[in-house]
Amino acid sequence: MQTYRIVPATAADFPTIERLARLIWPETFGSILSTAQIEYMLDLMYSEAALMEQVKKGHVFHLLLDALGDETSGYSHHAQLRYRPVGYVSHEVNNLPGTTKIHKIYLLPGTQGRGYGRALIDKVEAIARRANQTKLRLDVNFQNPAVSFYEHLGFRKIDRFDTEIGQGYLMEDWRMEKTLLPRD
Repeated sequence: MQTYRIVPATAADFPTIERLARLIWPETFGSILSTAQIEYMLDLMYSEAALMEQVKKGHVFHLLLDALGDETSGYSHHAQLRYRPVGYVSHEVNNLPGTTKIHKIYLLPGTQGRGYGRALIDKVEAIARRANQTKLRLDVNFQNPAVSFYEHLGFRKIDRFDTEIGQGYLMEDWRMEKTLLPRD
């Protein structure tokens, strides 16, 4: 039995996405970025207004929900699964012609290594294929250990670049790309 679900996120889920980011980012980036830069970036990218603006630009968000376990309701003898949000992904179809960009993909550290990252990538890949896209693209901090995970999934490094984001901070990233081969 599958112990997770991936569901579309709506504006009502923005507080959940922000809460997850605030739990995940210090763990993910604490050894790479200063605490001040992490806070600045979280404020810049995860306020309700910032998330709304991203959606207006074509970003689509999904939440990954992990099963908490079986519970039997007092009104029923059937076991029911309850779920909790543990990660999210956002993507944009046709960020470049024929290319879907994964803008964000994050999981709570305690849930990493369970196949959820692959599941989120697979979800975006399926959406991209249905839209006749030929490539997936993402940017990842050049020091992030996830670089090897993306390479394992078939992404390759395209180039290294820096983006100024204000207050003297830089995002120092690898641009990575995966070619989507036609399925038979």
